[in-house]
Amino acid sequence: MKNRGFEIVKGYEDKNIKLPIRKTANAAGYDVEAAEDTIIPAFKKGIKPTLVKTGIKGYCQENEWIMVANRSSNPGKKHLVLANGIGIVDADYYENEDNDGHIMFAYFNMSDEDVLIKKGDVIGQLVFMNYLIANNDKAEGTRKGGFGSTSK
Repeated sequence: MKNRGFEIVKGYEDKNIKLPIRKTANAAGYDVEAAEDTIIPAFKKGIKPTLVKTGIKGYCQENEWIMVANRSSNPGKKHLVLANGIGIVDADYYENEDNDGHIMFAYFNMSDEDVLIKKGDVIGQLVFMNYLIANNDKAEGTRKGGFGSTSK
């Protein structure tokens, strides 16, 4: 039985993707690399965040989720901030019909110059988390899509 872990998403099997790893025994987060070169444009009013692809998907138990967190050095060194503060990868995002559960980091570049992320650069962390459910919870919906599809 698979409890939690990472796999390469469909379409990236031949792109030399490295699965996330924890670099120290007490690290909470699994370091994630960019799957391809990506330019994150300098911030301008009205710009949309840039999705940095990882080429990976994550699986976990029904009462768990995966937190998508920025790398601690990104804001200071590269001026990159996650558009949503943190990302939430629900257990049912794994292998969804739209994008196979592809985990992506949505970044804004707060500097005046474009930032180049190169394939293999560590871009953030993934942390497995538990969640609790309220007594009167009646959630019965089923995920139909991928990135940003929860309310659709």
